[in-house]
Amino acid sequence: MGATATAEQALSRRTLTLFLLTLTYFFSYMDRQILSILLEPIRADLKLSDTQLGLLTGLAFAVFYATLGIPVARLADRGNRRNIVAISLAVWSLFTALCGLAQNYVQLLLARIGVGVGEAGSSPPSHSMIADLYPPDRRAGAMAVYTSGVVLGGGFGTMIGGYLAHEYGWRLAIMAVGLPGLALAIIVRLFVVEPPRGMSDPARTHRPHSRRWPKASARSGPSLPPATSSRRSRSLR
Repeated sequence: MGATATAEQALSRRTLTLFLLTLTYFFSYMDRQILSILLEPIRADLKLSDTQLGLLTGLAFAVFYATLGIPVARLADRGNRRNIVAISLAVWSLFTALCGLAQNYVQLLLARIGVGVGEAGSSPPSHSMIADLYPPDRRAGAMAVYTSGVVLGGGFGTMIGGYLAHEYGWRLAIMAVGLPGLALAIIVRLFVVEPPRGMSDPARTHRPHSRRWPKASARSGPSLPPATSSRRSRSLR
């Protein structure tokens, strides 16, 4: 009964879950891309070189984001995926906001690494949850909605970051896009239901209930469906 209730509750919140996961992906790319529009004011404020800026936007983020995605995916295969997404969202949002408090290059580099570490835990559990919530004939559409967060997040991150940096400075711009993610992490934890694994797999939803095939025996070989057996018996006559 507990598993059934959880499945029913997960299905009842399926649209909400997809929306929140897409919004999480939106924040992921917004926090990731905002730094690219703020490079010049950051360079002028912290007196950074082109090499240092390249490390901030490239290697410092990509190495941790790419490598940590594998162990996080393995953890998502065994643990609570909703909690992984919520914790990851809180981590990268906090480190994004900390980027705005950095007073030197080392502090900014460490905060940027923290963003990469946090964002590594977003996509693998989200993909797994969407696959459990939607059957194969609707899964591609759900994934299309989810991946729309990439384009929207990147576009809005550049637009919002440019406006806020022009009006209030690069530090407030980064903090303004980072801090709302902490509130979203709480919402994800409270309203997203962890779906049972394999809930929408065809093996679970299309089992034959009216007939069971007889088991094969070592002497007779593999058993055949009734229609096939009758056709073969007529041909032998």
